Amino acid sequence: MSTNPTFTPAFTLADLDARSRDIFRDVVEGYLESGLAVGSKTLALSGGRSLSPATIRSVMAELSRYGLLTSAHASAGRVPTQAGLRLFVDGLLEIGDLGSSERNTLAAQLSAGGQDPDALMQSASAMLAGLTGGAGLVLAPQLGSQERALRHVEFVNLDGDQALVVLVHEDGAVENRIMARPAGVLPSSLERAGNFLSARLKGRRLSEAREDVLSEIAAGEAQIDAAAAALIEQGLAQWSTQGSAPEDRQSRSLIVRGQSHLLDNLEARTDVERIRLLFDDLERKEELIDLMDRTEDADGVKIFIGSENPLFSLSGSSVVIAPYRDRQSNVLGALGVIGPTRLNYARVIPMMDYTAQLLGRLLQR
Repeated sequence: MSTNPTFTPAFTLADLDARSRDIFRDVVEGYLESGLAVGSKTLALSGGRSLSPATIRSVMAELSRYGLLTSAHASAGRVPTQAGLRLFVDGLLEIGDLGSSERNTLAAQLSAGGQDPDALMQSASAMLAGLTGGAGLVLAPQLGSQERALRHVEFVNLDGDQALVVLVHEDGAVENRIMARPAGVLPSSLERAGNFLSARLKGRRLSEAREDVLSEIAAGEAQIDAAAAALIEQGLAQWSTQGSAPEDRQSRSLIVRGQSHLLDNLEARTDVERIRLLFDDLERKEELIDLMDRTEDADGVKIFIGSENPLFSLSGSSVVIAPYRDRQSNVLGALGVIGPTRLNYARVIPMMDYTAQLLGRLLQR
């Protein structure tokens, strides 16, 4: 599980004694289960505790001074703050593995989408929305030079120290790209560079073959001149940045399902306003795609709570995101869930992780 590295709570679990830690855990778990503030009397009657309500109130007041709990007024029960939720998720949340029956159910539901990639991603988004009670997101793979198998590469000389690169994919698609031509590159070097790349990239994706090609050149094993090698290295460096520009992100497909779940159980006018702001955030496609693209560096599930992510700071929502990968562990895309900060993290996290594994395997078929 990966958390937001830019958010550092002012308080740590090491600052709490055992009694405070236990009461803090019970308040957060009670809130996540019911969505309601947890009072001292409720805690005194649960868990076989020998502490009086007055003692528990004193501990809860101390936790509030630490910024971990809050309440509407002095005599009300407590709920965790965003800092408290982060501390709980990072240090106290117990995440179990999914049982075999749950795994089979997830696999059956996802496979019901058939073998069409679009149908699989639609099914994954709808399934996550239904199972978590939030909105489900799936960021589709980027089908550019990095993610599609190639058949042929050719360099064409242009005026003005430029070269045209023609990338022919196995599916018949053709991409034309213009790049700067390194000094000293002759037409014969362009031809050798194209033949060299075509032989090594045929049937492979750039993301798979890039390191092999660069290693061969660095080791001096490539039967090409220095000018052709420089052209190839420059081209690979340029193509590897595909998808980073805003216009490339805008063209990617983002599937959102289950917005209606966010309207369930609204209890106050403030909830209505929060959901309105959340719906506004969901319309900001480019920023959503940018947020989900950040999972490429994550080892697993990544969690943003409330204002930790600027996109959803006003609506106070939590976002749980997991990347899905191919057989070589290259990130293809990401899936996610958006909901209130009181998501059932212990259930959502393993579900997201396994669904991401399933989707990656099914798309590879």
